[in-house]
Amino acid sequence: MSRTPLPFAAGDVSALARALGRELNAAPEKLGHVQLLNVLVRAAGYRNFQHFRAQQAAGAKLAAAPPPASAPVDLRLVADAARHYDGTGRLVRWPSKESRRILALWVLWSRLPAATTLTEAQINAELRALHLFDDPALLRRAMVDLGLLWRTRDGGAYRRIGQRPPPEALALIRHLGRGLAQ
Repeated sequence: MSRTPLPFAAGDVSALARALGRELNAAPEKLGHVQLLNVLVRAAGYRNFQHFRAQQAAGAKLAAAPPPASAPVDLRLVADAARHYDGTGRLVRWPSKESRRILALWVLWSRLPAATTLTEAQINAELRALHLFDDPALLRRAMVDLGLLWRTRDGGAYRRIGQRPPPEALALIRHLGRGLAQ
């Protein structure tokens, strides 16, 4: 069986050395090849070597840059979430898993106008243009619950809340943006 080369990078070599030293000193006996691989990738922030390999495969599939070692991005989650979009970047179906729903809401949030107050009809029109299952009320309520949208008590006015998306959401937004540019 041929080996697939996997690039490995650590954002902070000093932190990597400390983590490696802790793990190697705690080992009761000599470590084998697989155990050393697990120690190395755990020191860089991954759960184990399989997690590291899955991240590399998902990154290659998304054609994304490798994530920084200080904040690993779950590229497998991003790839799974990307399957809920069509070729034009519209949300085809409401994801069944909460983690994918949250990413979908961040993508919708990124496409709403910033620093603009919208009426309920306007926000519904914006959301209808971004998804295909015709339920803007579900999306609107979920975005308010997640803290991505502010609304008046009577629900007559909505405004996008400015904030930095989590790393996985940023990766999905970038990935879907590249698909639209092609």
